[in-house]
Amino acid sequence: MSATRVFVARLAGCAVFDPAGDRVGKVRDVLVVYRKDDPPRVVGLIVEIPGKRRVFVSIGRVTSIGGGQIITTGLINLRRFEQRGGEVRVIAEMLGRKVAFNDGSGTASIEDVAIEEREPGEWEVDQLFVRRPKTSASPFAKGPSAYVTWREVRETTEAGEAQSAEQLIATYSELKPADLANTLLDLPPQRRQEVAAELPDDRLADVLEEMPEIDQVEILAKLGDDRAADVLDHMSPDDAADLIAQLPEERGEHLLELMEPEEAEDVRFLLSYGPDTAGGLMTTEPIIVSADATVAEGLALIRRHDLPPALGAAVCVTLPPYEPPTGRFLGIVHFQRMLRYPPHERLGSLIDQGLEPVKAETSAAEVSRILASYDLVSVPVVDEKHRLVGVVTIDDVLDYLLPDDWRSHPEDESEVSRRATARAQLATGSIPIAPGRRAGDGTR
Repeated sequence: MSATRVFVARLAGCAVFDPAGDRVGKVRDVLVVYRKDDPPRVVGLIVEIPGKRRVFVSIGRVTSIGGGQIITTGLINLRRFEQRGGEVRVIAEMLGRKVAFNDGSGTASIEDVAIEEREPGEWEVDQLFVRRPKTSASPFAKGPSAYVTWREVRETTEAGEAQSAEQLIATYSELKPADLANTLLDLPPQRRQEVAAELPDDRLADVLEEMPEIDQVEILAKLGDDRAADVLDHMSPDDAADLIAQLPEERGEHLLELMEPEEAEDVRFLLSYGPDTAGGLMTTEPIIVSADATVAEGLALIRRHDLPPALGAAVCVTLPPYEPPTGRFLGIVHFQRMLRYPPHERLGSLIDQGLEPVKAETSAAEVSRILASYDLVSVPVVDEKHRLVGVVTIDDVLDYLLPDDWRSHPEDESEVSRRATARAQLATGSIPIAPGRRAGDGTR
């Protein structure tokens, strides 16, 4: 091995390669089993391969760890990872646990775990990086840290006691919302709720938008009403409306009353449309400008870092007012066309005359056909008075077409092809498929 001791938090996201140098995935966690008188033994890695699927890689298949990468023998079983009884995920379940020093000097919480190779292919937990409780009242203060061996401490987290998720959240801070959503869905239910409880409102909102509705409802059901309303405020109105529609009517109405009035108004507006219509699919937050706005102003608006790409593909031109429902809808200007004109050009002269908006009552199937037929990223939606009320984007349509559990089962290609023939097939690259389990081969 190129390294004998590695801190697990630093392995998160590290690339995994086969002996030929082809990338096969990235590390998401390390799996250990506890032993009675010895430190926990490492049994393998949880690796995310193309298609967002997580698989188990036996530690015996790892030939090198170092330099921010991991080399394996190349033989990987592509069966979806399922955690077995007695197995513990280091990042997801050990970080944040409380420990007590055996010398009686106090308690601490685990912030990182070091694993070490004792013999070729045999790894175990070696050291813990722990932090004692802070002694200052300052919100910026931290308690003293220390490196200790496994035998110097004992775990004190009791069954049912909430476990801190601060370090896990910090470890996964760079994950995209969709990846963090997958990570949460892989956690045991109690740990998932602990992590959700500690995520900032805006981060949790982004994550919930990437989850199946049944999981959204489960997490929201265990949040207090005030916290749930704050999270809904941070969600896009169409996603918040979809989620509230799944809740019992009484709680949904109560949460709407607790939300910010402007956000709640948008959600109520969307709930007034059927789920299978353009109004039910649309978002009410497109970029809206006047006909006198310039190309420079339009480009500045689509540069916002928090703007979804589909909404940044075009700006909508209307008469005042410029909040849905707007004044009369005049048309849209695609960002590529803006790039072809000088900064002072008026957007009213660049409107796409060939694109007709759809009515809010238009069926979702018809909206899908229009987007596909004209290679559009979004289509504007108007009411009976030709006022702009929102836009339907390609991701709204994909969410509608794909099966409800597509996020949980991305490899279920037969169902996907039935509901959305455009979905890409699961890419497995050059990963060889392992044969059936043999005694001692390390596959699961």
